[in-house]
Amino acid sequence: MSGEVTILGAVRSTAALMQRMIDDHPMQNAATRAAEICIAALRGGRKLMICGNGGSAADAQHWAGELVSRFHYDRPGLAAIALTTDSSILTAIGNDYGYERVFARQVEALGVTGDVLFGITTSGRSPNIHAAMRAARERGIATVGFTGNGPGAADLAALCDVTVMVPSPSTPSIQEGHEVLGHAICAMIEAAIFPRGT
Repeated sequence: MSGEVTILGAVRSTAALMQRMIDDHPMQNAATRAAEICIAALRGGRKLMICGNGGSAADAQHWAGELVSRFHYDRPGLAAIALTTDSSILTAIGNDYGYERVFARQVEALGVTGDVLFGITTSGRSPNIHAAMRAARERGIATVGFTGNGPGAADLAALCDVTVMVPSPSTPSIQEGHEVLGHAICAMIEAAIFPRGT
């Protein structure tokens, strides 16, 4: 049947994406730079804030959990906050200021100079991510964007110190790439700040 979706086809599609990511040195360099910015901030007693919508909200919570709890091995917790989890805060801001402000308002309340804000948006065009990035920049907070390579990537990049672009315009593929990169960054942070065996 033409257009039939199969497990093998899905796995092959992901394998092709992973090969494009292996070949994408600018993406790798950007992700490495993002990890370095996080390491410097955490060593300086600052924190990471992470935000996104839908599947990207799940990524924000996932990555924060890997850092606050543990990733590969036991060690002290690392300061990371997902700005996507408090229903009272999200609904209060959404009701009082509009959905576009749900992350920016939290950055204004919680962020300090030297922190890092991750904004995850597969399209690159999410208004609430853009607003959060602008609020962060006003406060001397480093901004890291995660997106794909669609036309909205440039919009996000204009607001970020570092932009990590998965080489795909497809939302599910971008999300798969983000998960691989997010795990890699968590592992790099953990190993740098709390080397195994020390």
